[in-house]
Amino acid sequence: MFYVYAISSLKRNYIYVGLTNNLDRRLGEHNKGHNRTTKPYAPFAVILSESYPTRAGARKREKQLKSGSGKEYLKKLIK
Repeated sequence: MFYVYAISSLKRNYIYVGLTNNLDRRLGEHNKGHNRTTKPYAPFAVILSESYPTRAGARKREKQLKSGSGKEYLKKLIK
């Protein structure tokens, strides 16, 4: 099973969208600063998670959420 997730920084205006096969582990990595891209924005809260049976399906959704319309959708979830 693969997961597409969106996390929001609790301190700054930042949303990150990613793909993983272990959501709990990956969120822990983001919050502990193991990822160079997200380290300055920690800590995070999950705002969206969706599961997919195939990596290809998850990757397609991840790309959609990273687009302009996808980011707008995620911003509405926060408000």
